[in-house]
Amino acid sequence: MSQEIRDFTPASCELLALGEPTHQVPAFAHVRNELFVQLVGRGFRSIALETDRVAALGVNDFVQEGVGSLDGVMSEGFSHGFGNLDANRQLVAWMREYNAGRPTEERLAFHGFDAPTENTSAPSPRRSLEHARDYLRLAVDVGLAPAPDLASLLGDDERWSRTEAVMDPAMSIGATTEAEKLRVIADDMVNSLYARAPELIAATSRAEWLRARTHLTAGLGLLRYHQQAAQRLETSARMYLLLATRDSLMAQNLLDVRSIEARRGPTLVFAHNLHLQRNPSTWHLADKAVTWCGAGSIVESLLGEQYSFVAGSLGRSEALGLRDPEPDTYEGRLQSRITTWGLTAGSAVPAARTRTDTTPQQGYFPLDGPTLDTTDAVLHISDGATAVTR
Repeated sequence: MSQEIRDFTPASCELLALGEPTHQVPAFAHVRNELFVQLVGRGFRSIALETDRVAALGVNDFVQEGVGSLDGVMSEGFSHGFGNLDANRQLVAWMREYNAGRPTEERLAFHGFDAPTENTSAPSPRRSLEHARDYLRLAVDVGLAPAPDLASLLGDDERWSRTEAVMDPAMSIGATTEAEKLRVIADDMVNSLYARAPELIAATSRAEWLRARTHLTAGLGLLRYHQQAAQRLETSARMYLLLATRDSLMAQNLLDVRSIEARRGPTLVFAHNLHLQRNPSTWHLADKAVTWCGAGSIVESLLGEQYSFVAGSLGRSEALGLRDPEPDTYEGRLQSRITTWGLTAGSAVPAARTRTDTTPQQGYFPLDGPTLDTTDAVLHISDGATAVTR
């Protein structure tokens, strides 16, 4: 057992994925902060969290340049409620303090790599498409097509964001004529963004061009997600499409983050195990199991040994109503060896069985053999009430 991440970071690693088994135990984010500080000392220069990539641009502006306020970016720069976590606030504040006074090339960068979607909802692509349209200046550039009429095609944002638009294919906007036209327009904007890259970067900057690309990628991703929601299939088949589409977008974002950060140093990624593990992910929906390839599975197949995965594991949590694991489970084996928190090689975890004392409401996905067989290490926290501070 070790609390030194360097013991589990191979020299070839460019993308170190740290998973948590549930979003409902803040201790994992606190430990993440501890480990990120260690990794920065080893040359890591960026972190990517499971939060909306477009919203996170504002967080990066704050940590790199001091734009805005800490309260503002915690409120506006995170999706899925993650801006309310104290550990995330501490991370952002520390990154800003670290960057202050340092040369631009040495500053730490903050990224999101998720889409702003939930299993039951997804917003309108308005914000992203309008940003890209305005950056391209289609309305004023001589010789170019007039600016697309996004407003009339998008309609009210509620048409997209309401739960029914994702859960009921008959109510989805994703297969409408308007949505199809928006996808064509977005694809045309992608072509224009690249075709005019020299001109646009000279007039603005490479950073602004990349920001526009990030918005446009996000807008297209939302259109694709809504398109999948419109498929008139059996519930588990539709859920597979939505889960697979979201993780595909996550994988594309991670690869894009690495292309941006490649010359500056490796990146730490933090998200749920299901998104980062190498083996296929499974989610039980009523009496059926939905299995798909998560972002980690996709990225690992493309990056190979440059990708490393550390799975998160939890012993007990009073807040979750999760009792100590049985001794013959994977968590039980780890619990007998780790009193607070620690890292151990996946291959060093003794043979055991998957724990069965969890409930869907806890959001906890137990360790299993296939995950351990494909993980580089395991981060085990014995008690979810563990408080970790720098």
